[in-house]
Amino acid sequence: VEGHWPERTRRPPMAVTSTSRAALASADARAKPGFAIRPDQLEIVAQLDVWAEDELLPMLKPVEKSWQPQDYLPDPSSEGFLDEVKAIQERSADIPDELLVSIVGDMITEEALPTYQSMLNTLDGIRDETGADSSPWARWTRAWTAEENRHGDLMNKYLWMTGRIDMQKVEKTIQYLIGSGMDPKTDNNPYLGYLYTSFQERATKISHGNTARMAKDAGDDNLATICGIIAADEARHEKAYQKVVEKLFSVDPEGTMEAYQDMMKKQIVMPAHLMFDGENENLWNEFSAVAERMDVYTAFDYADIVDHCNSRWNVADMDFKGDAGKSQEYVLKLPDRIRRLAERAEKRKKAQNKEEQSARISWIYNREVKM
Repeated sequence: VEGHWPERTRRPPMAVTSTSRAALASADARAKPGFAIRPDQLEIVAQLDVWAEDELLPMLKPVEKSWQPQDYLPDPSSEGFLDEVKAIQERSADIPDELLVSIVGDMITEEALPTYQSMLNTLDGIRDETGADSSPWARWTRAWTAEENRHGDLMNKYLWMTGRIDMQKVEKTIQYLIGSGMDPKTDNNPYLGYLYTSFQERATKISHGNTARMAKDAGDDNLATICGIIAADEARHEKAYQKVVEKLFSVDPEGTMEAYQDMMKKQIVMPAHLMFDGENENLWNEFSAVAERMDVYTAFDYADIVDHCNSRWNVADMDFKGDAGKSQEYVLKLPDRIRRLAERAEKRKKAQNKEEQSARISWIYNREVKM
């Protein structure tokens, strides 16, 4: 219904009385996350503070050496500002609507950044306890958020200037998405949290890299550059998070291996899967179908990312027995399993010989796009 969060994200209010507080406290004491970090692992994380200071924080870029959105946008104080905006509109006129939908969806995902910082601050042992904590983990989270914040800012402003996007619908989608939050099933466990971000940053890099190439092919070199520099940031962040997991493997190989399987069994939840524009309950499915049809991000990319992570962390070369050995076997077999499932889905789709499906997406004034 217009103006309300979809049913899947609303929760009934609870009258907080002394009785309900006691009941909640009792429930909290009983309810342990599915893969909660063990006390000995929490101690391991605490001992990595010096490592994070020396190895993780240097992977950030100083603000004065970082690009800013305005570096890639027309200067509104210049006499030629309106001419530059007109040039943007002319360059973007031939971009296919399907590519626009893919890029807008990526931008909306970037704009939900408050959710991702909140997620990192649920993780035991590394959360920012005060909001200005001096621990290296808290400083990383804040600085990573600050770097990521430029992505949505730049994409939002550039897409607004194209004149082809219904920004009011986009803005509503962003507000709904941030309000809906996200549960990546990391269970407050930093092992799971950094496994999730290792995967997700690579997925985002792939998506932005593909839209950069497609924007260039469509004749908008400026938009291609924008998507490309964002992809480069994501690549650096991917390396940082994968470096954390590499360290966890070195200090707690069995625990990290079991956490890796747990995260993969749950599957990586896409950050924007609860997107909603106030009208279309099926918005995420339609956006992701358009992006998949355009080869912006597909199930085969998902499989390739697992393959990459297995190789990056030398999973096949490790010697495990027992539960950790079963976890190792699972993640090594997973990429081929995903590819087989994707291939079967493609064959079924072709065999059914259905007419090409389409959708009308509010972000582009409900123009029809192919899925």
